[in-house]
Amino acid sequence: MPRPGLLGRLFGGLGRRPVRQAGAIPYAVRDGAVVVLLITSRRTGRWIFPKGGLIDGLDEPAAAAREAWEEAGVRGRVDPVRLGLHRSYKMRGPRPAPLEIAMYPLRVEHEADDWPERDQRRRCWAPLAEARRRVRDRDLVRMIDRLAETAAS
Repeated sequence: MPRPGLLGRLFGGLGRRPVRQAGAIPYAVRDGAVVVLLITSRRTGRWIFPKGGLIDGLDEPAAAAREAWEEAGVRGRVDPVRLGLHRSYKMRGPRPAPLEIAMYPLRVEHEADDWPERDQRRRCWAPLAEARRRVRDRDLVRMIDRLAETAAS
C-alpha cells in the first residue's frame, strides 16, 4: 500500500470533510504568449492564485471571479469549465482544515490600480515557465499546463 502524501497524513485521521472553495487562474495572451497573474498569500508571501470560500447566490465560476477581483484587482471572462481541483489546507486554530478548491480560468479584460486587498498582497504577471517555477504546488502546476493547452486557442 502506498504511503499517503503530506495532506493524507494531515487529514487521514481527522475525519474532516474538505471545505469547498473556488479559485481563478487569471490569464492574458500577450504577443501570442499566455501569461498568468500570480498573487502572494497574505500569511506566507508565497505565490498563489486567487481563491476563497463559496458565496451564497453565486455559482463556483462567479465566486472565482469575485475572488480574482478582491485579491488581484482583475475582472474578466471566467470559463465555466474548471481546470481541476486543488487540494490544500488552512490552519484553523491548532488543526489544519482541509480545502478542496475548484479552479477556473479567467481571461483578464480589466486590471485595476486599486482593489480591496491591494495593501495585503503583491501581484505579478508571469510567463508560463516562470509561473510553474514560482507556484510550488503540483496540482496548480498541472492546471497551468492545462491552461496553456486551451488558452492560446
